Amino acid sequence: MERMDPEQRVAELRRAINDHNYRYYVLNDPLVSDQDYDRLMRELETLEAEYPHLITADSPTQRVGAKPLDEFGTLTHAIPMQSLANALDETELRAFDERVRKLLNLNTPVDYVAEPKLDGLGVELVYENGHFIHGSTRGDGTTGEDVTTNLKTIRSIPLQLRDIEKPVPTLIDIRGEVFMTHQAFRALNETREQDGKPLFANPRNAARRESPSTGPGHYRPAKTEHILLPGRTDGRRQSFNT
Repeated sequence: MERMDPEQRVAELRRAINDHNYRYYVLNDPLVSDQDYDRLMRELETLEAEYPHLITADSPTQRVGAKPLDEFGTLTHAIPMQSLANALDETELRAFDERVRKLLNLNTPVDYVAEPKLDGLGVELVYENGHFIHGSTRGDGTTGEDVTTNLKTIRSIPLQLRDIEKPVPTLIDIRGEVFMTHQAFRALNETREQDGKPLFANPRNAARRESPSTGPGHYRPAKTEHILLPGRTDGRRQSFNT
């Protein structure tokens, strides 16, 4: 049987792996077993090792074995990244309501929807032509820490946007929250304690400094999760709801 062209096979494997990641981490509806998934990943690793010129930054293999950084550089946000304000008592809540009605030019009551706040780490993901270029924290709102390598270890964050249901924007900034569940936080601190490492004080700090470790047979870590919000636009940038 004639062997498939390596470039064609690599592209085919990447599409399959990205689709399986989407179904596993986003839809929670996997189509293949972990063993079959691992076989696809190892075939891709083998081909990229044999043909290194085919390796791209958004290949699924670039998540595996990437050492999360402890010290970060900085990146500047194209648009300032705002933070939420606090209302500590009824007076401040009423002042907020007054500002909302004034902004909307309303004299009638406004209906609000409230939900618990996930206290994680605000991040911005930048995609160009569908490829994940870099990610950063909110920082001071203008400049944040470059956490691209750490974000790549979160499997639910795509390295390449899917263009099946919607066209991929030329340039898009997507903002959201990286967080750890209490269960994952406890398990992480237990591991750190066994290793003689200092414990994290809270899940927010842990989400900022600790990313899932990866390696053969561990292609689906689930320590850190994320929520993505609508993209932001500055004229050249496009946005869509996630």
